[in-house]
Amino acid sequence: MSYVIKAVLSNPQRPECGQITIPFPIPNDQYDQTIEMLQAMDLGYSVNRDCTVDEVDSRYHVLADLHGTLVNVDQLDYLAKRLDSFCEDEDAQFQAMAHKLELADIKDLINLTFCCQQATVITDFSDLEAVGRSHFMNLNGGSAKVEELENLDGVETALLLIDGGGETVTPYGVVYDNGMVLEEVYNGCQFPAYLYDSHLMVLEITPEQGLPEGKIPEYLYLPTSERQIERTLLRVHVDTASNARLRLSFDELPEKVADALDLEQLAVDDLLSLNRLCRAIDPMNDADTEKLNAVVLMAESGDMMAVCQLAENLDQFDFVPGVQTPEEYGRYMIRQSGHFVYDENLEGFYDYRGYGERRIQEEGGQFNECGYVAYHGTMTLDELVREDPAEQYQREQGPQMGGPV
Repeated sequence: MSYVIKAVLSNPQRPECGQITIPFPIPNDQYDQTIEMLQAMDLGYSVNRDCTVDEVDSRYHVLADLHGTLVNVDQLDYLAKRLDSFCEDEDAQFQAMAHKLELADIKDLINLTFCCQQATVITDFSDLEAVGRSHFMNLNGGSAKVEELENLDGVETALLLIDGGGETVTPYGVVYDNGMVLEEVYNGCQFPAYLYDSHLMVLEITPEQGLPEGKIPEYLYLPTSERQIERTLLRVHVDTASNARLRLSFDELPEKVADALDLEQLAVDDLLSLNRLCRAIDPMNDADTEKLNAVVLMAESGDMMAVCQLAENLDQFDFVPGVQTPEEYGRYMIRQSGHFVYDENLEGFYDYRGYGERRIQEEGGQFNECGYVAYHGTMTLDELVREDPAEQYQREQGPQMGGPV
């Protein structure tokens, strides 16, 4: 099963539109297509609970209680992402407490994912030592010092729990709530921060005029689609990026890229450029990001669009990591680059420094703390970093039918 929840959804206002089956979490590369299919049925809007749950297929059998309720598609997606990270013990805690509390509202189920770990669920009474240790950990936020566990009498702890009463028998085990309170971490509109996939940047989004009472920020996980950006803004009641305020919450950009940009003073105009930059960097391997660091140092630009251009045109640069002198560069070119057949018997006759100096002069390259970098594009480096993206696209596509030749 590659999904956590598979839901059959319909439009309660337009039953003639039929049903749609969606697996959750929705893969990033399928998100826009999924929303388009929903909106073709007049469903799937960013803030409304407009979908009726007709069927639920999930290893979390307790979610069958969602049948017949109204949900927002992003709520289902967020719940599935939360549950996807759960271990076997958390699975039991979530299901047992949802059954005990008779939860059937998706807001409550999402909030339960943040606190169900406080409960103790016994599924096997034959190992009281393990039950006691698990209960002790639950009471202490899931962690304990080594010496505490060494001194713990697990059997005694388990017997005290069992003898104390307060249990509820559920299909998922015998559950003790340990005083757990279902707190409103999720307010039904804005989703609390939760890093599910690997992302390069997380931005906190609030309205320019500040948050109304009872509201919390939304979070954008970059790179993402422009549709996701639009929907995230709407969840904090912002219709355009110009009416939003951005704050960096987390980033894993290459070091020199992050240093070049003023990430502590983000402007709303930076949002689409930041997303574009993250989209360019996301598929890069370690060697590519090291090369990008060197290229950013070479260009000496802190302009967001300029750094985007560099990341998207990385193939127009040559980079040799680690070398710092003409002699080291010449040695690399002759011995390691593959451009020449190196003969170790002629080692004493190679003029590494002279060859390196000549290459550097011809290439216009330079050394920086990352290594040696040279630009070999058809336009000047200054023109490259200032090129309009639309003009770049037109240049790469070449002459079009009916256009100038």
